[in-house]
This record gives sequence, C-alpha cells and structure tokens, in this order.
Amino acid sequence: MTAALDIRGLKKAFGPVEIIRGVDLEVRKGERHALIGPNGAGKSTLFHLISGRLAPTSGQILFEGRDIAGHAPAEICRAGLSRSFQITNIFPEMTVLENLRCAVLWKLGHRYSILRPVSGLADVAEDCARLLDQLRLSHRRDARADSLTYPEQRALELGLAVASGARTLLLDEPMAGMSHSETAQALRLIMEVTEGRTLLMVEHDMGVIFEMADRISVLVYGQVIATGTPEEIRRDPAVKEAYLGSTEEAA
Repeated sequence: MTAALDIRGLKKAFGPVEIIRGVDLEVRKGERHALIGPNGAGKSTLFHLISGRLAPTSGQILFEGRDIAGHAPAEICRAGLSRSFQITNIFPEMTVLENLRCAVLWKLGHRYSILRPVSGLADVAEDCARLLDQLRLSHRRDARADSLTYPEQRALELGLAVASGARTLLLDEPMAGMSHSETAQALRLIMEVTEGRTLLMVEHDMGVIFEMADRISVLVYGQVIATGTPEEIRRDPAVKEAYLGSTEEAA
C-alpha cells in the first residue's frame, strides 16, 4: 500500500536538547493511524514538524512522495495535508458558515474579491451545505463560532480541515476535554467525516484509539518503539512496560 506520509530519520533539537531522536514512521494512504505515548514523548513536536510549524534538524518528511520538511504551513496545507489543534482554532467572531466558506473558497479555486459577493457562488454554497450537514451544524450555520458549545467548536474545526480539500488529516487530541457521551459522538463524527481520507491522530483516550485505529505507533522519548495493529500493540511487552502497563495499573 502506498504511503501518504513517510518519515525517515527525523530529528529535532532545541539547542543541546534533542526532542525527536530519529523517528521513522509510515502512514499508509487511507488508513487511520494513531500516535500514542506518555506525556513528554514528543508527539506535539512531531506534529509541529509534519505540519510545518517547526523545521527539523535533520531527516525527511515525505508527503505523497514529496519532501515537505521545513516547508511553510500554508504550502503544506495547499498540498493536501491539514491539521487540527489541541486548542480549538477557528474564527470566533465569524459565523459557522463564514468559517467554512473561507476554506472552501480556496479549495474550489476562488479568490477574495470585493466586486463579487460570495453568496452568489453556487459551488461554494453547495459544498458548505454538504459540510454543515455532515458536521450536524446546519441548524447553527448563522451562529457566531464563539457561541457554539465546545463539542460543536471541535466539529467545526474538523470541518475546516476537511473543507480545505485535505487528503491527509492530522488530529491533535480531538477528544480532549469531552465527557464520555461527547467523546462517543465525536468519534462517530470523525469516522464519518474522514471516510476515504488518511488520518494521523494523537489521542490519550485509549478506548478511542483501540476502537478507531487501523494501526498504532508508540512514541517514547522521541523515538517510535513499536508500530502495529491495535491487538499487536496491546500484546507488545515493550509497549506495556513503557506506556500501556502503567496506564492499566493506574486504571
């Protein structure tokens, strides 16, 4: 199966401190791949490197065969890789519909113009209506984004990532701060909205990870120590010792 992301020998140091210490990671096209590990393992730093917020010290990040290491976030997004964040990242004073329009306009090749009302663009309206329906936000289309509930804001952020036309999505703790029932609803929504896309996700809820992921990679002290199916990871003694074992004991 062709790789959507192929990370080779990736390193990132801040002065003398090496945070990412030679990561090799392959994410196959169309799979849902989870990245887990203890706090301080380097998961957020790795996401920053992939999405262009940080430049690596060395190594390659191949996205669909093209090395994007060190490229600007906007360039990476336009290439087809989009990211959501731990902290909700939307336009709070704009409506839900206006938020989605911003992403859809660029995907469909439109550019901003004061001479042409965006409301008259049929293809934009159609795409936004479809997304609103997928996100269960049609009834909130004209509400300001900062008036949405927390789960609704997270759903909108997911919609912005999808609206850009991204083929690969990076989701950084999409269930953080949610109740059990909210997590269950968010899980169903992510599964539906990301259907057919490649997904790399960081999430601390192990129930979500084992239900959702096709494969899991375990990051410990800046290195991937194991990759496999959920069942393979569950049985791996090195993973149990480094991560899952302590989690199970704490539970």
